[in-house]
Order: sequence, then C-alpha cells, then structure tokens
Amino acid sequence: MSKQELLVLGQEDRSAACCPGLVTAPLDEDQAAELGKIFKALGDPVRLRLLSMIASRAGGEVCVCDLTPAFDLSQPTISHHLKLLRQAGLIDCERRGTWVYYWVLPGTLDRLSAFLKTAQAPQTAEATA
Repeated sequence: MSKQELLVLGQEDRSAACCPGLVTAPLDEDQAAELGKIFKALGDPVRLRLLSMIASRAGGEVCVCDLTPAFDLSQPTISHHLKLLRQAGLIDCERRGTWVYYWVLPGTLDRLSAFLKTAQAPQTAEATA
C-alpha cells in the first residue's frame, strides 16, 4: 500500500497559491514584498514574543492587559508593536469595553510555514538503520 496523499478536487491549497515554497520556485516581486512585510514584523524580539504569547494562550485570545505586564515597556509601545503585527496580518483584535483582545490569524502562519517548508529528502537505507 502506498503512502500517497489524496487531492480533493475543488479545494485548492491557498498557501501554495500565495507563495511557492522556498525550495520549489523563486518568488516574484509581489510575493517577496508581501512576505517581506510579515518577516519584518517578526524581526523584532518584542513582536516575536507578543505573537508567541498570543498564539500559545489557552482559548486562542488574550487581553492586552495580560500582555503589557510581561514587558518592561510602556503601554503605548506595546500597542505600537501589536499594531505592526496586525498590519502584517499576523493577528487581529476586537475591543470589548475598555480592553482589546488579540488572537492569531492562522492563515498567515500557515502561509509562512508553507513557504519555509523544505521538501522531504528520501530516506536511505543507512538513515533508517
């Protein structure tokens, strides 16, 4: 029995439509610009930590009031970093009363994952032994 993946007709892989994988084809200018914005947003350690804190939160969302104390930064600075993550399409938010709640947009993370994924090298007999 083979281990082939089945392709379901009528359901295209939207991550592949956006950007080819890193090892499958070179990016065109538009794709590089789009991905560049996302990677630029992730290039700051504070924003990377914020994304990680939001993504790992049980329930899938977190209040800004729970994010701010984790940093030695002012609330406006945290809000600026969150704004940049939103502009990059990594997170979204909703105001509830005086607080804003954030959650990760999995589609963007899936696109990044598909872009960075390398082809699996065939295993040799030596590697499996």
